[in-house]
Amino acid sequence: MKSPTPSTATSSPRTALSPADEAFVKDFATMSTFGATAAGGVDRQAASPDDVSQRRWLAGLLEAHGLRVAYDRIGNQFGLLERVPGAPFVVVGSHMDSQPTAGRFDGAYGVLAAAHAAFRLAEEWERSGDVPRFNIAVVNWFNEEGSRFVPSMMGSSVFTGKLSLEQALATRDRDGVSVREAMEPTGFLGDEDGPPAAFCVEIHIEQGRNLENSGVTIGLVTSSWAANKYAFVVTGDQAHSGATLMEDRRDALLGASLLVVAAREIADRFPGVLHTSVGQLDVYPNSPVVVASRVSLLLDLRSADESVLEEADALLHRRITEIEETARVTVERHHSHSWGVTSYQPNGVELARRGAKRLGLSHTDVMTVAGHDSINMRDLVPTVMLFVPSSEGVSHNELEFTTDEDMVAGLALLTEVVRSVATGELAR
Repeated sequence: MKSPTPSTATSSPRTALSPADEAFVKDFATMSTFGATAAGGVDRQAASPDDVSQRRWLAGLLEAHGLRVAYDRIGNQFGLLERVPGAPFVVVGSHMDSQPTAGRFDGAYGVLAAAHAAFRLAEEWERSGDVPRFNIAVVNWFNEEGSRFVPSMMGSSVFTGKLSLEQALATRDRDGVSVREAMEPTGFLGDEDGPPAAFCVEIHIEQGRNLENSGVTIGLVTSSWAANKYAFVVTGDQAHSGATLMEDRRDALLGASLLVVAAREIADRFPGVLHTSVGQLDVYPNSPVVVASRVSLLLDLRSADESVLEEADALLHRRITEIEETARVTVERHHSHSWGVTSYQPNGVELARRGAKRLGLSHTDVMTVAGHDSINMRDLVPTVMLFVPSSEGVSHNELEFTTDEDMVAGLALLTEVVRSVATGELAR
């Protein structure tokens, strides 16, 4: 994979940035120092020291611009711009936690863009004396990535009632540390449920190549791919890796490996319309001279066609039965979470389209393959999701890259959309 460069990533000629845009780019550079890796990415998994540090930095930035910072019971971080006492909020933002050795744009761009959009609107309304219909809540969702604590999108799942607070707080990482134990010392666990939401807006890097390939600056997200996520536990018998006869072995790692291969073979049966992956394996006892007795793994299936997903899911479970017989193991099947092909509200898409036209930004309709907190929020309130290009489609990788020009173009549209939503355009 070659290193992305501005010349390969930009979708418009390079132009001078305004002072407000320069301030955003400067803040983004500062934010990217938290958990920075040698290859230009970040590593700040949920509730890690670097995640805690960047949260404190964000709190200071929000407060410096007059926003009140609050936390709900799962640790979602909010910057509240309250112009209308008692009115509900337009919740706008993303997440700042990351995968291990990840890119610095994923999620974090959306949080900082939300903050700067709120700063701009606060200044605008202060100058004009205009009063919006709804307040604004900049949000940094807790544990969207799910790299340390499973499942992903945890903070927004609790906020929307899809996951119980107690279940989330009791979730443990690989070292046995619970969310509650990790978060209590930070002071980020609040005693309220978070601001009442009326609408939601999120902007994110695309994490794909559609926008870059088509030379378009803005993706208007119309719907998401469906996904089924599973946690499997493969159980065999611990044995000596040298002395035990091959025919006597019940190798859990063999069974897990066959599952990994099966997932890819199933994807190959539906080229271009099905994605599968196994992103995590935990092997016990993980010794060089022991046949593994237990392997835990996470496997997911994704498709834009729910009938394809259903067929692939059935194939997977038939293959599991075959693998149990072949490897002489048992496979415990635990459904983690799922979502279907669900549309974002069309009037929100059209509102964003009008905003892009007003700003002269090239735009196109896209689906999101990845999961985002907005997928949870759109089931609670009308939600708008926007994308900016990702160079070469690279994501969850230190080489992840989006140009300054594309970031500030997205910020301009985000500000336009949030203004329209906050003044009541979607409510009408």
